[in-house]
Amino acid sequence: MTRRLPSIVLPVLLTVAVTGCGVTTTAPTHAGAPASGIQRPGTTARTVQLYFAGPYGIRAVNRPTDRPLSPQQALDLLLEGPTPAERDRGLITHVPPMAGQLTATPTSGAVDIYVPRTVSSGDLDVTAVAQLACTAAHAHIPGDRPATQIDIRIHENLTPSQTPWTVRCGPNGTVTPVTG
Repeated sequence: MTRRLPSIVLPVLLTVAVTGCGVTTTAPTHAGAPASGIQRPGTTARTVQLYFAGPYGIRAVNRPTDRPLSPQQALDLLLEGPTPAERDRGLITHVPPMAGQLTATPTSGAVDIYVPRTVSSGDLDVTAVAQLACTAAHAHIPGDRPATQIDIRIHENLTPSQTPWTVRCGPNGTVTPVTG
């Protein structure tokens, strides 16, 4: 009987080892943006960050450029909307069409954005404001301040005489009002 036990145990152990690992088959899962390439040593890669809305909130997209872009140039790219590849990743824009009307003027540590819309009337929603503010804050602005410390002054209805309201872009693409 002692000889028979090992001959029964061996097939059982082999069966458990082959089928009992606990790993089941899975389908591909969404894990974020695709990986980007490695920069070639000795080269300077320039990009501009544009902010679009996605299924998981505001998302930054890096677009290659040949030089640093001003806030106006970055916002002009934002107004063109996401590329087909970005749309395939679920990115959209909440910024309404306003090419040629939206202007951005940088100063040291701040950007004045003049929009032909109003937020209070619903012409411009909070997501659109975040897209505009964060895109402008990550462009080339005099003063060498981090993007989260750039004051974005929003002038509604293109009115320079009206008191603007000020926001800052947070680290996750959210905007917060600046008070005082």
